[in-house]
Amino acid sequence: MEKRQQAFEILNKYVKEDFYIKHSLAVEAIMRSLAEKLDSEHIEEWGIAGLLHDLDEESCPWQENMAVHGPKSKEILVEEGFGDDTLYNAIMAHNPKCGYRAKTKIEYALLAADPMSGFISAIARGYPDKKVNSVKVSSILKRFKETRFARGANRSYMLAIEKCGIDLEEFASIALAAMCSIANEIDL
Repeated sequence: MEKRQQAFEILNKYVKEDFYIKHSLAVEAIMRSLAEKLDSEHIEEWGIAGLLHDLDEESCPWQENMAVHGPKSKEILVEEGFGDDTLYNAIMAHNPKCGYRAKTKIEYALLAADPMSGFISAIARGYPDKKVNSVKVSSILKRFKETRFARGANRSYMLAIEKCGIDLEEFASIALAAMCSIANEIDL
């Protein structure tokens, strides 16, 4: 079975909420696009990291203890016999509160891609048509400076992409194009 298909089946086994599935698909698309620029030999692996980054969303009490979010995903994946240390570390790095800090490009990219997907979604939902295709990079950059907008989208995590040699404007462009490419799948 294809690795991506297997990853999608694992995601659907542990995550039932439609919102989380769509968010995972958005992060996957962003990660695949970032990999095209940063690590073109590992596009599938980067995409799978995005797809599975919130695998434990419904399986652990992360609301009470953020330290469990990430390690629980690793535990699930090990039990499923899926993945490797690169995948596990990227998933844990997307939540520094679990104690693991990003060190590699895939880890910094996932740390940044997770909140960027939610940030772009929040902007799109503010438009009359609620479509990601209506969002412009200039809007992302403008709203990024508005600290009261989408407060839950951690700006410092989004800026972690700079550790990969990509500035915020380029990242916004890459992420927006990626999300536009799957707009129908994520209902945006």
